Amino acid sequence: MTGSARRPLFVATILAGSFLLFLVQPMVARMALPRLGGAPNVWNSAMVVYQALLLAGYGYAHGLSKLPQRRQIVVHLAFLALAALTLPIVLANLAPPTSGWEVLWVPLLLLATVGPVFVVVSAQAPLMQRWYSADPAAGEPWALYAASNIGSFAGLLAYPLVAEPLLSLHRQSLVWSLLYGLLFILVTLAARSRWNAAPTAIAKREEAPGERIGARRVLLWLALSAVPSGLLLSTSTHLTTDIFAMPLLWVIPLGLYLLSFVFAFSDRRAIAHVISILAPAAVIFAGSFAMVSTSAGTMAAALAALLLLFEVSVALHARLYDARPGASKLTFFYLVMSAGGALGGAFTALVAPVVFDWAWEHPILIIAAAMLLPLPVQLDWRRMSGLDRGMAWIAVVVLLVIASALAAQLLSLVSDDEGELVQLFLLIGLTGLGLLLLPWRWAFILVLAMVMLAQGGITTFKASLAGQRTRSYFGIYNVYDNQVEHTRLLAHGTTLHGKQSLDPARRREATTYYGDTSGVGLALEAAPRLFGPRARVGIVGLGSGTLTCRHKPGQAWTIFEIDPAIVRYSRNGTFTFLQTCAPDARIVLGDARLELEKTPARSLDVLAVDAFSSDAIPLHLLTDEAVGVYERALAPNGLLLIHISNRFIDLEPVLSAIAAKRGLVAMIRRDSPKGDLTVASNWVVLARDPARLRQLRGDSRGLEWNALDPAQGAAWTDDHASVLPYIRWGAIMGKL
Repeated sequence: MTGSARRPLFVATILAGSFLLFLVQPMVARMALPRLGGAPNVWNSAMVVYQALLLAGYGYAHGLSKLPQRRQIVVHLAFLALAALTLPIVLANLAPPTSGWEVLWVPLLLLATVGPVFVVVSAQAPLMQRWYSADPAAGEPWALYAASNIGSFAGLLAYPLVAEPLLSLHRQSLVWSLLYGLLFILVTLAARSRWNAAPTAIAKREEAPGERIGARRVLLWLALSAVPSGLLLSTSTHLTTDIFAMPLLWVIPLGLYLLSFVFAFSDRRAIAHVISILAPAAVIFAGSFAMVSTSAGTMAAALAALLLLFEVSVALHARLYDARPGASKLTFFYLVMSAGGALGGAFTALVAPVVFDWAWEHPILIIAAAMLLPLPVQLDWRRMSGLDRGMAWIAVVVLLVIASALAAQLLSLVSDDEGELVQLFLLIGLTGLGLLLLPWRWAFILVLAMVMLAQGGITTFKASLAGQRTRSYFGIYNVYDNQVEHTRLLAHGTTLHGKQSLDPARRREATTYYGDTSGVGLALEAAPRLFGPRARVGIVGLGSGTLTCRHKPGQAWTIFEIDPAIVRYSRNGTFTFLQTCAPDARIVLGDARLELEKTPARSLDVLAVDAFSSDAIPLHLLTDEAVGVYERALAPNGLLLIHISNRFIDLEPVLSAIAAKRGLVAMIRRDSPKGDLTVASNWVVLARDPARLRQLRGDSRGLEWNALDPAQGAAWTDDHASVLPYIRWGAIMGKL
């Protein structure tokens, strides 16, 4: 059988390996969710771990490729068999981290859970290409890497759309183990096809004189792979933090990143060539939104960020492909490329949260991309015949002056809602100027920087210089004063988390989701009558501390908060609710679910769960097991309140299913207040005793409590939960 005839076997093997890799990544992250929470940085940390393991796998493949062909086969099949002993995949049993060490503990947990099997599976892409090229008649192996990324893309989509909705985590792990067995068979067949590959032919390939790979070329490979990798994670952070927090949004940037390899490493170069020509325009036009931090939530900004990621990834990966070495250096090339990807991911997920107070890594990476973009010959107008060099430099100066004037004009229109069309035309004009200046890389980057500043960068810089922001492992928080309504606000990403009046007479007034007519407001005001003057109250999620204004003398309050940065806001006087309303409240730092498991049984009369992560509630706080933890901590006649206000996910049926499964009674308070400091909210209350809810309803000043929407499926559990059936697609489409 000829090398070309065996090509489908190697394509299938590479596809299967890559499919398994991108199926196991979200599966393990989902397994860890009850212990990690749902902060964006948890996913970023997971991606860094996977990139590091990918690097280890590529290093293993590179080392293995130095052995004789038959020894490669024996060793690799042996390691595949040994890795199978770790299946089915189960979460490693590590002790919970102390506060502040999550950035190291999360990678350690993932490494211990999936490290060995991930390394050997990740070796398939470079190793199978290496084996494929062992046959002189097989042809160039590079296009097989495009097949690898098609498999990755398929695995990425299969998890949220098929595996998670249909299978429990236990069954997902079993199915993955069966597919691993299929991969083992495919690798064995591929190995068999190369077992008798002529040693002399392989030796000739190895010994054939090839191009010298110097340090400068290796550094170029590192840069071209690091920037798209870092931009992938920074785009996800920027989107969910400042533009558009939407369920499953992380799938889209990662999918576009994977597709970029498909086009860049394809034998057919036309699409990659066209995208590379358009990339400079996309960098200026879409990159202009890179410093926007207004939480505007516009679909245009979200689409621009995604377009930019795809264009840059294709252009830089195409340049990487064009700079590839000969086939004899294949595994070394992929090793360096993987190292670059790991470096870019580490910069975004590990370094940036410590160094920056906002997602500054995003515009930095876009500027880095602008420095690396290939310069299309078609746009180098300096080569036009008859063009005087001196006149060209004069033109540069004139164009920069015009660009500066237009950028300043654009900046003056940023806050003008009626100037959107004008802004669009100005932005198109600036993009054209940037393209004219592209032959002078520094001038092109200068125009890009000016457009970023004009589109919101100045405001973002001012906020950082004023110390408005705090960045922790769990998110980026912005504190700012609204001079019109005389309030101080706390925002996490696109979600308002707290507001306090700056008027001394109203500083203790309940605001936002916690007003007098909200579900939690009614329940806490009724607590003295329902449970006596010494009611024991637990709060999950401190925020700005607004709920503590419901504290009554004699009550014992315990507040569970995972982020020390949030606690500092209440202790340093940024928000004064806690200091003035409940100075004796006990604050427990750590994951609320884990800490509540340590709480003595029946030690609370009221428990209010208000733990948002931008516009989503961490899923591990809304499973049947989580509600079981809450029940255990509550007295037999206690009340459990859960805040479910959400733009994109309908959580009522979820709680209906859990209430039905656990034999609880529940009702919801949908509040639409008219006050100037309060906003609409949805609070669900659950109890064991129907009489307790009747008492609460009777003590609510005639305000309406409603039955929950009926359950639409089985209750969420730690083993099986999917947001897909509960997404409000109409709300998302409305953003379009």
